[in-house]
Amino acid sequence: MSKYAKNQSVGFKNDIEKVAIVGAGGTIGSHISNALLATGRHTVTALSREGSGNKLPEGVRVAFVDYDDEATIVAALKGQQFLIITMAPTAPRDTHSKLVQAAAKAGVPYIMPNGYGADIDNIQLGEDTLLGPIAKANRDEIERLGMQWITVCCGFWYDYSLAGGDARFGFDFDKRTLTIYDDGNTKTSTSTLSQVGRAVAKVLSLNELPEDENDKSLTLSTFLNKGVYLKSFVISQNDMFESVKRVTGTTDADWTISHEESKKRYEGGLAQVKVGNMAGFSKMLYARAFYPDASSNDLSAKAQNELLGLPDESLDESTKVGIDLVKELQLRVERMAA
Repeated sequence: MSKYAKNQSVGFKNDIEKVAIVGAGGTIGSHISNALLATGRHTVTALSREGSGNKLPEGVRVAFVDYDDEATIVAALKGQQFLIITMAPTAPRDTHSKLVQAAAKAGVPYIMPNGYGADIDNIQLGEDTLLGPIAKANRDEIERLGMQWITVCCGFWYDYSLAGGDARFGFDFDKRTLTIYDDGNTKTSTSTLSQVGRAVAKVLSLNELPEDENDKSLTLSTFLNKGVYLKSFVISQNDMFESVKRVTGTTDADWTISHEESKKRYEGGLAQVKVGNMAGFSKMLYARAFYPDASSNDLSAKAQNELLGLPDESLDESTKVGIDLVKELQLRVERMAA
């Protein structure tokens, strides 16, 4: 495709109208879907299995697929301009490739692969968390099949991670316990679920291409085969704890606080994963991000918040959202166990 809209064939519309999403009712997928719908510029189609119990955001269209029947996925993706993949870590490992291959056959030009996290240029961090090589393989497959990708580099989801129990940011709100990595002063980049949704909607609401060589405006093509970088807060556990105390009206005396070396915690979690105990994965992932020398986990220098017109957010309001998520996440775990 020529890089200017003026050179496209008759009937070319310089915007992304038709977006397909996998996981539209999930943790991040629901926020992205709602943000896209709120623009009024997109038709959002959820790819869903027959009989799926996931509740989809109002306004999302549904296309039922069978992941063991590629023809159903290809049919669902025909005419779509952009495919967004959001999947739980528990999804079958070959599902991502099935989606990408079907998208290529359906003629979808752009894909946002499953991977909403750390800086894709931080190779060591990716290798240490085991996520980097998988995400790289997903992006490489998209390119190999003749499509282009845009991925999201947002750090941890702040509200989700706060609510997710001791293995994530160290908080157990039911027991009022907090495990602090090292001295609790290491900062890491985080983004709220709603900020990620807004960022994706902003990018997909841009013109696809510059109108001509004189058009220097921001376009979707600016981000192709690159990461979209954003942040809500670059924050330490101690910063989080101060916010939690303000929101809950508690003091240090109301909490049982323990400390653990981040590197020791990482190694313990990794050892669990290596023997097939995935309960260690979150422990490993989060501990690695809080290594005392983890300045590379600060995305401030790369964050494109201002470029995309993203709002500043209130830490305490976001903390409250996280605390309100606790029960919902517990119910999800119980449903999965059942």
